[in-house]
Amino acid sequence: MLCAASASAAPPAVPRLGFVPPAPGSYRLYQIMAAPDGPVLESDGSTHRLSAFTRGKVTLFSFIYTYCTDARGCPLAYETLHTLKGAIENDAALRDRVRFVSMSFDPRNDTPETMRLYGDAEMRDRRGLRWHFLTARSGQELAPLLDGFGQDVSVAAEQPPGQRVPVLSHLLKVYLIDASGKVREIYSTSFLQPAILLNDIKTLLIEQRGGRK
Repeated sequence: MLCAASASAAPPAVPRLGFVPPAPGSYRLYQIMAAPDGPVLESDGSTHRLSAFTRGKVTLFSFIYTYCTDARGCPLAYETLHTLKGAIENDAALRDRVRFVSMSFDPRNDTPETMRLYGDAEMRDRRGLRWHFLTARSGQELAPLLDGFGQDVSVAAEQPPGQRVPVLSHLLKVYLIDASGKVREIYSTSFLQPAILLNDIKTLLIEQRGGRK
């Protein structure tokens, strides 16, 4: 699914599963690659290493841009994570062991202040699960992170200063990262389902405890 700025701004609908996913711990998620590391900016403007947001907890990570209006692109990822966040926060065994991270791949327009406004409601909700909204200082610092995650993005021709890039296109991907910083699953639009994500998170936490159900 290509995500691009468009005239359509219909609210995204999280599709229902047409099957029952396997029980948590009844399957294994293999290590795909190590999550890359590099400097990032949090929404308060502070500088960190990305590894501060991809290690120590199970992490759902995605690249977005705040002005995407494709209902099956970035807004669908946001709505899916929002739905999943509610389910995780209602489970005391999960909520302190999981984080969400959304990072912009348009650092010129998505400044820390823009990211703060974009994720304000989620960041103010501190019932256990933290959702971080990150950007980069420049495209030069962002590029190794995109390459490390294998996230392709095509950008329209450079515009004059002060003018927003009109279109960004990318394959929507959400990455499941374990507490040691290893990517264990990559979800496309078709598999971006709260029930699947929740069971995969539980599977990693069962693995972390050293056993299976």
